[in-house]
Amino acid sequence: MIRRSAIFWTLVFATGADAQSLSFPSNATLTRETVTGLDSYAMPIGPWADGVSPVRVVEGQVTQQAWRILATGLTTLQLIRPLRDQLRNDGYDIVFECRDQDCGGFDFRFGTQVLPPPYMQVNLGDFRYLAATKDDTEVLSVIASKSTRAGYVQVTRAGSAKTDVATADAAPLRSPSTAVPTVDLAADLQTTGRAILTGLTFETGSSQLSPRPFDALQALADYLANAPDLQVALVGHTDSSGALDINIALSKRRAGSVLERLVSDYGVARKQLEAQGMGYLAPVASNLTQEGRDANRRVEVIITSTQ
Repeated sequence: MIRRSAIFWTLVFATGADAQSLSFPSNATLTRETVTGLDSYAMPIGPWADGVSPVRVVEGQVTQQAWRILATGLTTLQLIRPLRDQLRNDGYDIVFECRDQDCGGFDFRFGTQVLPPPYMQVNLGDFRYLAATKDDTEVLSVIASKSTRAGYVQVTRAGSAKTDVATADAAPLRSPSTAVPTVDLAADLQTTGRAILTGLTFETGSSQLSPRPFDALQALADYLANAPDLQVALVGHTDSSGALDINIALSKRRAGSVLERLVSDYGVARKQLEAQGMGYLAPVASNLTQEGRDANRRVEVIITSTQ
């Protein structure tokens, strides 16, 4: 993991005399960087509607960086506006901006490439997004969000880039073949705002949760009982087998089954819960192995509102 505080940050994907920089405060830390030499990036350029967001696809070097800014009381506008101004000064055209629900809320967030927590955190009830282009060859997006203790900013850039450009030392990537189990659900929710409900099993070929107690559901029920104003989304995920629409429907039904079990057997208030399904759009592991497919079939809990 990269731990680097800086008064300014020179974007590693800039080249030659045209290099741009984005100024961050001294309490900003680069938490994660990934660089792909030749790839494509589908940058959202409009809100989520009718099951999709319009995108602009650009091929070339793709760089993603996540930053954590240690400060309380920041607004997402305070996080994103200085970056927007700097991009305009560097010759970028801002082609789309939105805020959480205007973007499409949950669906927009999970249809957008975001680095995983704890490197990047997105509060579904409080985030901002912008998309920018430059000279028809580069695209750049910024998503900004916050927790109670820090602000989070992710910058994604794609476009033409020289192969000999120097880059910052990237954090080592975790092997995609395994998922990290939730050891302490309450700690995960407190730290990252999300957790995998480990140990859940469903009847074969069914969306019905197996009729036995689950430690993860008891832990979630206890957590919500101590925070009656908290609202969470239960999000179902599948592996990549089958059509997307079928998998989205199945994953949402499985999340709904978990919701009903929490209400009926664990006494959780229905108003604190909602069920969503992402199908195979947000994998945590490779779908090329059985172990990876097993990890991708999961239900997560995500804090959506603290009221």
